[in-house]
Amino acid sequence: QLQLVESGGGLVQPGGSLRLSCAASGFNLDGFDIGWFRQAPGKEREGLSCITNNDGKKIYADSIKGRFAIFKDAAKNTVYLQMNSLEPEDTGVYSCAVGPGALFKLCVLQDLKYQYWGQGTQVTVSS
Repeated sequence: QLQLVESGGGLVQPGGSLRLSCAASGFNLDGFDIGWFRQAPGKEREGLSCITNNDGKKIYADSIKGRFAIFKDAAKNTVYLQMNSLEPEDTGVYSCAVGPGALFKLCVLQDLKYQYWGQGTQVTVSS
């Protein structure tokens, strides 16, 4: 059974850091575009970052560029989102997702391009 499970969320003070994990089971992450998304209260889901399946190139949304980093551990079949310098505006439910991607094209931060989703993990940034 194909499954994505996020973990690592929690309550953190502004300026703090968290590392989110997205563990895949039932399939291999290689060959898929992998994305991290966030949904803040009362707002639409926002694409944050993704890794392209064929060449590992990474895309970041302007809102998190320079503060967040996405990386994959192929041996653990897990993707991570390292989040530094967290701000209250980063509060939300964070989800990972995978999709087939497009041949020879970079991954995109559009949720409709991703078919399989984890259940999400809550991140709250507050003092």
